[in-house]
Amino acid sequence: MKPPESTEPPIGSYAVDTYTGKVGTVMGSEGPYVQLRPLGGGREWDCAPEAVRQATAAERLSAATAYANARSRGEVP
Repeated sequence: MKPPESTEPPIGSYAVDTYTGKVGTVMGSEGPYVQLRPLGGGREWDCAPEAVRQATAAERLSAATAYANARSRGEVP
């Protein structure tokens, strides 16, 4: 019998928390949760596995652009 395939995005990939709409980098998992870190760094947050999906190219670009704009305004380090 074939084991079930994991739907969790691989570590280091970009993912979307569908509950909040935030894009982050997959850092791993802790207990039943997937841990995501905001683009540009910061505090990780836990996300339910059913609420995580891989980010599209457009979502990655949008999140990276938003971070770069915030950094240029001095809002983030």
